[in-house]
Amino acid sequence: MAMLWKFMRVAKYSKTTLPLKVKGIPTHSRHSSSSKSVPSDFAASTPCSNTVELLGKSYPQDDYSNVTEKILSKVGKNLHNKKHHPLWLIKEQVKDHFYKQYIGRRGTPLFSVYDGLSPVVTVQQNFDNLLIPQNHASRKKEDNYYLNRDHMLRAHTSAHQWDLIRSGLDAFLAVGDVYRRDTIDNTHYPVFHQMEGVRLFSCHELFSNIKDGESFQLFEQGHRTAHKQECHTMEAVRLVEFNLKQVLTKLMTHIFGDGLQIRWVDCYFPFTHPSFEMEINFQGEWLEVLGCGVMEQQLVNSAGARDKIGWAFGLGLERLAMILYDIPDIRLFWSEDERFLKQFVVPHICQKIKFQPLSRYPPLINDISFWLPSAAYSKNDFYELARTIGGDLIEKVVLLDEFTHPKTKKVSHCYRIVYRHPERTLTQNEVHRIHQTIEESAVRELGVEGRF
Repeated sequence: MAMLWKFMRVAKYSKTTLPLKVKGIPTHSRHSSSSKSVPSDFAASTPCSNTVELLGKSYPQDDYSNVTEKILSKVGKNLHNKKHHPLWLIKEQVKDHFYKQYIGRRGTPLFSVYDGLSPVVTVQQNFDNLLIPQNHASRKKEDNYYLNRDHMLRAHTSAHQWDLIRSGLDAFLAVGDVYRRDTIDNTHYPVFHQMEGVRLFSCHELFSNIKDGESFQLFEQGHRTAHKQECHTMEAVRLVEFNLKQVLTKLMTHIFGDGLQIRWVDCYFPFTHPSFEMEINFQGEWLEVLGCGVMEQQLVNSAGARDKIGWAFGLGLERLAMILYDIPDIRLFWSEDERFLKQFVVPHICQKIKFQPLSRYPPLINDISFWLPSAAYSKNDFYELARTIGGDLIEKVVLLDEFTHPKTKKVSHCYRIVYRHPERTLTQNEVHRIHQTIEESAVRELGVEGRF
């Protein structure tokens, strides 16, 4: 299940930003413990202006194509598989916990782990198989990176749920990079990493340790309520929900230690019901760390597991690492600065690490104001444009002011852009050049009328 189903993100970039050919990367990798990392040696070329070549395949562009070269350059980095990277440490801690805590009948780990699945998926995998309605806001171009109408960079690791269940798996973890167009600040980045967990139960597995369990059933012809699906018995739902919360409580305690305060918040995800978010109390603040729920039976049935009921969860690796290691800026995960990376070279994956900040370089702040076009406009259009031009030199973009002219009814936006390099001091000249390019590109690409 996706970490949190909260997309708030239509690209209008010219096709000159799109063509990118990536060579030498396998399109799919499946395994039960660990996988080969996808190589990141990119070779860019434009053999045809109407196609994008990625992971050994060619994708024709259409009116949905909005992925940029900067985003494509992240494909194959696989930070979660890079030894001693903080995301690798978190992944290995979770994997180690599941391997030791949950053992199958043959003495082998119950959960299989897949951490090398291709980030290129079909729209059907990312949405349709998960029962996401056609008109759901999360499908919008401003929320996602589309190669074309049929293919995209996965927006969540849930995109692999249906296929893995269809292959016959009852318990698995899927880990990988996911891509979403989003706001720009120290906790959001267009590429981040998720871990998906799924567990299915047969009637015998769920009720075997329950007194008079043979009298209980998984399914009924009932009614959907806030607490259960119409096809599930209340007994089955309560046991699945109890098992899910128990599994996740043990996991968070394993990562953060005993005495951790946890609370559960009811929420809504299209492909699980009932659904919950877990919040932990860390240093006096309640922090949201994952989403989970009882899987929609229609999804389970369509994947071929008609006689089973199950749960799913999704957590963000960056979120956990930022809390556990006290990392203040999500951009640091992409740093190649040895002062950052060496802090996580430790002899044991569970060793306590307190991130030591790099020198705090001063920010440079510039504002940009413009009248919005009469056509459809999304803030994520501007965020994506700024990110494409300024890259990781931009620490934050904030909508500072919104003004509607009383006579013309034209709307003006003023954005504040905070420039700060995490590893060196920026000069006024280089920031001015970047800012000027953003202004010119906003007029040209987004159709705004500059007020600068």
